[in-house]
Amino acid sequence: MGSAHGGLLLLYALIAIAALILLIARYKVYPFLVLIVVSLLLGLAAGMPAGQIVKSFEAGNGGTLGHIAVVVGLGTMLGKMMAESGGAEQIATTLIRWFGEKHIHWAMMFVAIIVGLPVFFEVGFVLLIPIAFNVAKRTGKSLLLIGLPMVAGLSVVHGLIPPHPAAMLAVQAYGADIGKTIAYGLIVGIPTAIVAGPLFALLVHRQVKLPENNPLAAQFVESAEHAAAHRRELPGFGITLFTILLPVILMLVGSWADLVFAPKSVPNDLLRFVGNSDVALLIAVLVSFWTFGAQRGFTREQIQKFCGDCLAPIAGITLIVGAGGGFGGVLRDSGVSQQIVAVATQSHLSPLLFGWFVAALIRLATGSATVAMTTACGIVAPIAKAGAIHVQPELLVLATGSGSLIFSHVNDGGFWLIKEYFGMTVGQTFKTWSLCETIISLLGLGLTFALAAVF
Repeated sequence: MGSAHGGLLLLYALIAIAALILLIARYKVYPFLVLIVVSLLLGLAAGMPAGQIVKSFEAGNGGTLGHIAVVVGLGTMLGKMMAESGGAEQIATTLIRWFGEKHIHWAMMFVAIIVGLPVFFEVGFVLLIPIAFNVAKRTGKSLLLIGLPMVAGLSVVHGLIPPHPAAMLAVQAYGADIGKTIAYGLIVGIPTAIVAGPLFALLVHRQVKLPENNPLAAQFVESAEHAAAHRRELPGFGITLFTILLPVILMLVGSWADLVFAPKSVPNDLLRFVGNSDVALLIAVLVSFWTFGAQRGFTREQIQKFCGDCLAPIAGITLIVGAGGGFGGVLRDSGVSQQIVAVATQSHLSPLLFGWFVAALIRLATGSATVAMTTACGIVAPIAKAGAIHVQPELLVLATGSGSLIFSHVNDGGFWLIKEYFGMTVGQTFKTWSLCETIISLLGLGLTFALAAVF
């Protein structure tokens, strides 16, 4: 078998992505399996040597998981400690007090941006939804008005702002500066979250009426009242905020090492070490064992159990993300990526638009924003490095991130999570959540272009 010709390669890649969508969305085959099978078949169709196909897949899979498995595991532990200690509830009550019931939808967006930083979208959602249910019950407002700003905040952080695992991957792939990316990410992300969250929620919650009784909400709200009777005191707001933001602070400090100490000096190396996302999260988790654990009267056994329990639900996400990286590996090694690079270079697409476009296609195909970012980075990074058109790598991270958030639909785990928890129909979920994601994606791209014009 010779290797396939350029135009054919692109056709095979399109067929592969179409097959992914069909098998996952229509026939409900588990994405992890579909990604493996489609990757292997694409390799064979492209004429890669049989032994090489599996190697490419494993290398792509390993390269992605090597970093992300650690970040996901540690981020989830940190989130679990916050939930169990009552830190999440402390944040909710404090915000209601500060913002007042009238502006609570703004508070939910800010809380999601803060809490969403170290954890995956799904994890952040599961952490915050009890807060949303409780706030909705206490204020008597529609769950949409409170929940949509929350998911918008989580989603923006997921796609645009390191140290979120998805954004971190893009930072590494493009060789971007993490401090700059955080700064640009906030400049683009906060206005985007405001439009897609509180403002969009104010419009849409009048059109979409949720059912009166939500069995899931009842469970969280009841249990909260029940818990109030047997309540240990909540951790303080300050200490909760400090613990959650610790990894962000450490990463920022790491990225500023050169400003404080001479490069290659011991203190500089130490700051960089502590600012590494894995190390920063590890430190935060260990600190949380004290602030959220021992200080709240949990025993070592209980803390161990929390850590063990919270890892089971994320195993599936982690495997699927790894397989997405494997698919990216086969796309690269089969020559598909090079073909796409060639087409992009000939069409003189701006790298920002190209990064957005590739991520958007993969997001629509696989449903996962993280897989979209991972795979798109693998395809776009070579073009950016070839440097026909110069573009700041930090802005490329934001453009790719924005693309990875477009129109969430039936192949996205987040879509079903939100549908079930909010008690919506599929149609209502499209009108609210899918539209919210699309606003984020397009506005994020627009603001990234605006930044590119300024810097």
